[in-house]
Amino acid sequence: MCGGRRLNSSASLTEDSVFRLKTRPVTYRGRFAPSPTGPLHFGSLLAAFGSWLLARHADGEWIVRIEDIDRPREIPGAAEAQLATLHAFGLHPDGPVVRQSGRNGRYRAALDRLLGRDAAFACHCSRTDLAESHGIHHACIASAALRPQTAMRLRVPANSRVAFDDGLQGRIEQDVYAEVGDFVLRRADGCWAYQLAVVVDDAEQGITDVVRGADLLDSTPRQILLQRALGLPTPRYLHLPLVLDEDGRKLSKSSAARPLDDAAPQPALREAWRLLGQDPAMLRGANPPEALLRQARSHFDPSRLPRLGHFAAAHNGLPADAG
Repeated sequence: MCGGRRLNSSASLTEDSVFRLKTRPVTYRGRFAPSPTGPLHFGSLLAAFGSWLLARHADGEWIVRIEDIDRPREIPGAAEAQLATLHAFGLHPDGPVVRQSGRNGRYRAALDRLLGRDAAFACHCSRTDLAESHGIHHACIASAALRPQTAMRLRVPANSRVAFDDGLQGRIEQDVYAEVGDFVLRRADGCWAYQLAVVVDDAEQGITDVVRGADLLDSTPRQILLQRALGLPTPRYLHLPLVLDEDGRKLSKSSAARPLDDAAPQPALREAWRLLGQDPAMLRGANPPEALLRQARSHFDPSRLPRLGHFAAAHNGLPADAG
């Protein structure tokens, strides 16, 4: 079961002060938001480094958020290990690290707003109930209406088409009603769904630009629809290519996803720089991570980012041709 918990003292902030990062107007605030389901791997680094580079290029802010609302999948100590890796790689956030596990009250308030306008509803349907409709929910067809575990879903009207211009992938359109249906805001086990939590937190943290992996491209129309339902601003989106293993699987789901080496960050940073379309010569001679990142910030060219869905196979946590 999912539930709230107190933040540890090293990351603790009050509910009122946790999002007071906006002490001055900013035109760009990006973020990196890993889930603590294991150590950071090369695919994680590509997303973190890419989002950091774009934020620094815009002279903006870059923050880190730990998305630890899925308690059954969380690995103890993973969040601390991820933060240690970011520190070892020189990727320091502009402000305190926020953990979603301390945000239950905010998610509850957002859900209550939707329920109060009949924009959300309780649903007893199981995956088995929805199997014939390929998991797409348009009406409750629960075989056991009194099932004790109840999910909360957003009511998605017919013809709910969402279109947006991705900063790298171009024009994206999706009929959320036809392709997704009424999607979950709080799971039947009590865990908050990613879609609700990320929308609430991005808005309250003042995120202007979301840079992440292309595996989340399909989720973006749902998030935009939810932003509209809650009256929240929509940030700009840019989805980077994924790093896949030799079987075509995302590294986070693969045995090839070896943890990053905190003691030797330079090879992985240089390879991530290359895969992000940048000129390797621009980092020549930069050895300590701090010096390497300074040169990367100075020479980063967003126009060189590759417009691909994914990169070639990886081996031992780095692309097969990494040297």
